[in-house]
Amino acid sequence: MTQKLFWSALTKFFAGVILLGILIFLPAGDRHFFGGWLLMGILFIPMFLAGLVMMVKNPSLLAKRLSAKEKEGEQSLVIKLSGLMFLAGFLLAGLDHRFGWLPLPGWVNLAAAGVFLLAYGLYAEVLRENTFLSRTIEVQEGQRVIDTGLYGIVRHPMYSVTLLLFLSMPLVLGSLISFPVFLAYPFLIVKRIRNEEQVLEAGLPGYGKYRKKVKYRLIPFIW
Repeated sequence: MTQKLFWSALTKFFAGVILLGILIFLPAGDRHFFGGWLLMGILFIPMFLAGLVMMVKNPSLLAKRLSAKEKEGEQSLVIKLSGLMFLAGFLLAGLDHRFGWLPLPGWVNLAAAGVFLLAYGLYAEVLRENTFLSRTIEVQEGQRVIDTGLYGIVRHPMYSVTLLLFLSMPLVLGSLISFPVFLAYPFLIVKRIRNEEQVLEAGLPGYGKYRKKVKYRLIPFIW
């Protein structure tokens, strides 16, 4: 554990808290917005605790997760469109709360929060199974194919889990109107996966054999 990594992680964490808070509460015009506080809590409290665990037990994995310098040029459009999706989705959810366009019952917020936390648990399991995970598409030195656990079901379980995470977000916020915006994510992630598999096929020994062994990329029996 280094001081540089600690302060980098802490800075990015609080920057994320502030940015998301602005995107949700400013358009909502309500500092008591229940869905907003619920999402902030279930997102950032587990994230903070997971960061502490990685800082102590696996700082190299934490450093990889903090890295956001994408080397694959084809991914720049995916990253930009994803950013626009989140920006539009959160702003729309806040405005939906402000003007009461299509209110949802409170149990929807709580049920979606349960799905979100379940997905967070699965995300932690993916990180435990594969310590080579980074936020960028690359083949790392010493990397090997992981084919056990969730990786024995789909080839990209991290993306499968993020589908649950991101599609539950607008419902945690109680906004059905913003849900279609987040439906853009599956299409964006399909493009990312296609490019990632090309990189892994070319640079990761044994990946071609793994592709034949595990048929589905993202969702069992579908794709």
